[in-house]
Amino acid sequence: MAKDKFSRTKACATKTLYAVMKEMNRRGGSMPAKELYPFVNENVELTDWEKEPAGKMQYIRWTNSFQFYSIDYQKAGFIVKKSGNWYLTPEGEAALKKTPEEVMNIANDAYHAWKKARDIEDNPDEEPTDNTAESDNSMKLEQLESDAREGIKAFIASKDPYEFQDMVAALLRAMDYHTPFIAPKGKDGGIDIIAYLDPLGAKTPRIKVQVKHKPETAIGASEVRALSGVLKAGDIALFVTSGTYSADARNAASGNDKFIRLIDGNDFIEMWQEYYDKMSDDDKNMLPLKRISFLGNNE
Repeated sequence: MAKDKFSRTKACATKTLYAVMKEMNRRGGSMPAKELYPFVNENVELTDWEKEPAGKMQYIRWTNSFQFYSIDYQKAGFIVKKSGNWYLTPEGEAALKKTPEEVMNIANDAYHAWKKARDIEDNPDEEPTDNTAESDNSMKLEQLESDAREGIKAFIASKDPYEFQDMVAALLRAMDYHTPFIAPKGKDGGIDIIAYLDPLGAKTPRIKVQVKHKPETAIGASEVRALSGVLKAGDIALFVTSGTYSADARNAASGNDKFIRLIDGNDFIEMWQEYYDKMSDDDKNMLPLKRISFLGNNE
């Protein structure tokens, strides 16, 4: 059966979400949430109506429709939102072979099938509802999460390289490793931290850690290969950066005959949050967090 003509709101979401999916694909599969709106504003032709504020919350129309329908794209498995980033799934990449309108129709159907199944299971005598309230809550929560993540990133970026190095050592201690060696200021020979499984360092593997505090930089493959060169029998390596890694750097790590785990800035924040409660008060104070609970669901 043919689909009805899209409303202005749905048509707006169709073009903006498709444009973002294409950009994520061009970038290798992801985008920071903070860059979505600037990208759309600069690269998608928006009408005056789409750029107007509307509703009780006075959200800009296009941003409201973008968030509203992004839930459909999640339910279709085209995108994943996690830790302040949007990710394009293999299903989303494949969907880019279709027209924007076809992608929207598939996403719409996926959302309504999911919603109907959930509503019938929870309230078998009630009619299924739409996603208006869910979209509004999702948009608010996503914005709060994005703001919180950006605040943490800015705090980390404000630290000097040795302060970030100390934070990495604190994280390892929270994970029950011992850190008898943390490189002092000056030449370190390529190793910034050595971590052991026991206080004496008798057990293997020994963990050799390279730390780079470059929040705005992507670490290249040559630096990963250099770390591999200092590993000896019984060693494994961690490369921790406050920034990101190039695709070549990730390939150099995954294809290496020695174990090298890459931890980027987003990974570091997630791990800090996960192990925060296990830290000493002094270590917590290097990057103090305040936990806030929001009403959620079990999805």
